[in-house]
This record gives sequence, C-alpha cells and structure tokens, in this order.
Amino acid sequence: MKNKTSVLITGCSSGIGQETAIYLNKQGYDVHSTARYQKDVLSLSKQGLKAYKLDVTKKETIKECLKQILKQTNGKIDVLFNNAGYGQMGAMEDISTNVLKKQFETNVFGLFEMTNEVLKIMLQAGHGKIIQHSSVLGLVSLKYRGAYNASKYAVEGLSDTLRLELKDTNIYISLLNTGPVTSSFRENAIKSLKKNVNIEASRFKDRYIKSINATKSDVPFNLEAIDVAKVVEKIIKTDKPNPRYYITKATYIFGFFKRVLSTSLLDKILAKV
Repeated sequence: MKNKTSVLITGCSSGIGQETAIYLNKQGYDVHSTARYQKDVLSLSKQGLKAYKLDVTKKETIKECLKQILKQTNGKIDVLFNNAGYGQMGAMEDISTNVLKKQFETNVFGLFEMTNEVLKIMLQAGHGKIIQHSSVLGLVSLKYRGAYNASKYAVEGLSDTLRLELKDTNIYISLLNTGPVTSSFRENAIKSLKKNVNIEASRFKDRYIKSINATKSDVPFNLEAIDVAKVVEKIIKTDKPNPRYYITKATYIFGFFKRVLSTSLLDKILAKV
C-alpha cells in the first residue's frame, strides 16, 4: 500500500469524479473517493472504492476526512483532484447575491480550503500534484452562466498564483479546462436554475426553457467522463505536468479565439452561442 500513489478526489457522487475514481482504482492507484452525502459514500463503497463523507464547504468535514485518509496512507497524499463543484445557471439580473455566494462557497472557497489543507501535507512530504477542475468557462464567458463563469475565473486566478508561489517546491498545480462532458452536471445545473431563478418572470424565459428542453445531441464536441479520467492519469504519470490541459474541441476553439481575437470580435462570436 505504501508504495502506491495516493489520490484524493472530491465530488465523486457521479460523473467525472466517480468515473475518474473507478478508472484510477482499476489502474492500481490508491484512490480515496469522497462525496457530500452518505448515500453516495455507500454507493462508492459498493463499487469497491475507499469512500469518505466530505463537504468542501465545511472545514470540519475536510479535516476529519483528511485525518481518516492519512491513517491509511502513512501520512501522505500524492495527488489531489479538486473536482467538486456545480453550475448555477441564470442571467446576472435573475440571480441574487446569496445565489452567487453559494456558487462561490463550493466552487471557489471549498476548493481553496481543500487545497490549503492538502498543501500543508504535500509541503511536509516535499512533493505533490494538485489538479484543479476549471472549465472552458474559466477562459471565456457565456450568457446566462455568470455565477459559474465568475467562479471558474476565480479558480484560474487562485491556481495561477499558487503555481508561481510553489516554483521553489516539487509541488505542481494543473488546471483542467473541460468543455461539454457527459455527466450529471447539466442535470444539476437545470435543478439550480429552477430552484433559484423565477423563470416565468424573466425576460429570458424562452431561453431558459430552451436550455431545459435541450438534449445531449444539441451539445457539440461532447466527450465522455472517461476522457477526463485519462487526462488525470496522464498528469499523475508525468514528472513535471503542464500548468493547463484543454479537454474537448470546444476548449481548444475558444481558447484559440481568446488568444487571437479582439474582445469585441470575441463577444460577437460568444453572443451567438
């Protein structure tokens, strides 16, 4: 056990987190999967995974989870994959400040807290890799996703800064800029939209309804969750991983546009998406 690479993954209740945990476990890594609800922890356990209850918005659960994991890993965590997060849909004028705060609690503050706690362990060990799940929407912004866009821009800024501050260490920070990937992410985003936005009273009502009724076939360049899992493994196996990994053609396209186009021209393109 002590010779295995230990990998901690947040947000494993479904989708990318769960797929990555299952995949890496099959490849022989010492995987420690986490989920916010006990029912999901039990489900992960039934699939043969080491599973722990963890809510990244609650510091006490982070500390308790890490305590349990460190007992099994001889006090080390080699890789942290900060995957936990969700997408709040809704135009800026249709969401409240409290809704924005809630988005940041998970996607930014939770990620920040998790990173700092694990960083202490990695600094003591003298090595480690932290993989931050950002998004193509950490590079460009799309309409009706302001809260999510802002949270991922924040993840980009925090991660870019941390990478600079760790230059004198053997700890590496990598960002995953994923585009559309098959998971429960969209389903949960729709739930958040219905819960936190008064759709009937919005001037964007028709646009919201269109999003709610959209199917997988309406999303171009979609990849499967296993494609992200394989990139995570690539980072684990690389001695000096890249600062950033684009996943899906959509990310490559918009990343290129961001670099070469003026803001005005990029806005014209993004406004049509």
